[in-house]
Amino acid sequence: MTANASGAAEIRGALVRLRRATGLPVAFGGLVEPGRPRVRISELTGTATLALSALAVTSGNGLGGKAVALARPCAVTDYSLSRQISHEYDAAVAAEGLRSVLAVPVVVRRRVRGVLYGALRTAQPLGDRTLGAAVAVARDVEQALVVREEARDLLAAARPEPADGDAATGAAWEQVREAHAALRALAPRITDPALRAELLDACGLLTAAAAPTPARAPAAAEGVTLAPRELDVLTCVAAGATNATAAARLGIAPETVKSYLRSAMRKLGAHTRGEAVARARRTGVLP
Repeated sequence: MTANASGAAEIRGALVRLRRATGLPVAFGGLVEPGRPRVRISELTGTATLALSALAVTSGNGLGGKAVALARPCAVTDYSLSRQISHEYDAAVAAEGLRSVLAVPVVVRRRVRGVLYGALRTAQPLGDRTLGAAVAVARDVEQALVVREEARDLLAAARPEPADGDAATGAAWEQVREAHAALRALAPRITDPALRAELLDACGLLTAAAAPTPARAPAAAEGVTLAPRELDVLTCVAAGATNATAAARLGIAPETVKSYLRSAMRKLGAHTRGEAVARARRTGVLP
């Protein structure tokens, strides 16, 4: 899935959550077009017409453009009569019959990446509770986009294990391993099942990129399969975490960490933590 496609899918899901969280009957939104200061409305839910579909909202223009320019949420009680915004898009808004509208920017690393809108077909104030709920949904989108970008960067950086003596590349590979461990620890805290699965898939691709040739894998360890939590714990241990640190990262008890680690060591035929990590890497269980 391309970055734009995954971002659009995230916006689509966010609009459903926005309607549920705010009670607003209409929601729409889209991403900032690459290299252009405008948002293309690509996702609609609860609309009665296609008047807003594919609408290009330029930064500074209309309610959404104001949210992009200021990088903060904006709302109006009666769109067509508001003096707080410009009115380039009144025809499309009127065709859909919208009156009260809010626009919340999706800001990733200080850059606006998209806008989420919610709207009513009656003119009434949108309170702080409604705006706060919409902002919370936008923050979820921001987190999801950050995680996706970090996973993509890791995949781009992943390379097979460098030859001995290549210290610079070896250091870079260690950074990839550390980042892999951080993302693996983050995955259980992601509430969106699709995003969590995508993140774990990215971790799997990182591991595959470092997978050894069959000749390097010890025969005794062939076919090793670790349970997700066993792999989580071993990933933390490989990054140098103590049992207590691994427990804090993963949100489980230290004794549970010990139990998963013992189980992983048994499956790998290892007698120490270091040996377990080494065998896991040689067999392609860890990057």
